Amino acid sequence: MAAAVAASALVTLASCGDPDPALAGNAVVSVAGVEIKKDQALHDLLPDAIRKAGKVRVATDVPYPPFEMYVKEGDTALTGLDYDLGQALGGKLGVTFAFAPQKFDGIVPAIQAGKFDAAMSAITDNKERQQVVDFVDYSQSGSGILVGDGNPSGIENLDDLCGLKVAVQAATNQLDLLKSHQDACAKAGKGRIDIQTFPKDSDAQLALRSGKAVAQVLTKPAAGWVAKTADAGKAFDLVEDPTAPGGYNASPNGIAISKQLPELTEAVQKALQALIDDGTLVKIYNKYGVASIAVKEATRNAAVD
Repeated sequence: MAAAVAASALVTLASCGDPDPALAGNAVVSVAGVEIKKDQALHDLLPDAIRKAGKVRVATDVPYPPFEMYVKEGDTALTGLDYDLGQALGGKLGVTFAFAPQKFDGIVPAIQAGKFDAAMSAITDNKERQQVVDFVDYSQSGSGILVGDGNPSGIENLDDLCGLKVAVQAATNQLDLLKSHQDACAKAGKGRIDIQTFPKDSDAQLALRSGKAVAQVLTKPAAGWVAKTADAGKAFDLVEDPTAPGGYNASPNGIAISKQLPELTEAVQKALQALIDDGTLVKIYNKYGVASIAVKEATRNAAVD
């Protein structure tokens, strides 16, 4: 009776640490309201060592909302887009994606050293990193525009920022994006963007909330998360430009996987495609307010640099 209950149990994986391999192989995983069952054919693609262990060891740098976060401050339980996607992939593959914190600059070296099998931490897939790890790409992430509730200035794209006060964090790619767009404003016969720089994104949001700026430019995933989680009375909207669904100057984020585990790369790529095809991927991304950055095809090593 106990074995039968375990085999049919519905489990939501919500904390880091070593899993029970038997549980990983038998459970139905619930992620973003979707029940995900093991696909035996995909499970069979996994390397022998991972099938026997029942887990994929995954490095992640926490926190980096909305990709990776702690459920609550001072706790070790994880949540976030990458974490949820990892649990969904694990459910499809019949193993657990066991996340463990790792400083970002040490992630790739830790994979090379064999400490981890993979990493999910909003890692940009670029050609330099491809020399030492392989990527399965799962999102396109660039810069987005955050505006006040209801978008009172009617901003639809970067061109609409010309002549307006726009908040941005100093020393970021988003500041470079705004500076580089000044020529386009001039060619269009519009005024220059009045760029207001701030030490932190939160400071820029305060300027937007107080009316000192009409928009803020930040990473699109962060913008989507802020818009989704803003407190009542402090609401924001995310501008969705159909010409840049992943954001401006978007580049692929990838699951980094050890080059010593090509079978794992193939299995993860096929499992991700299955989650794309059945709509699970978009549901996970929508939970974090960034459905538009989801990829439509699970590519491998698709760096744009």
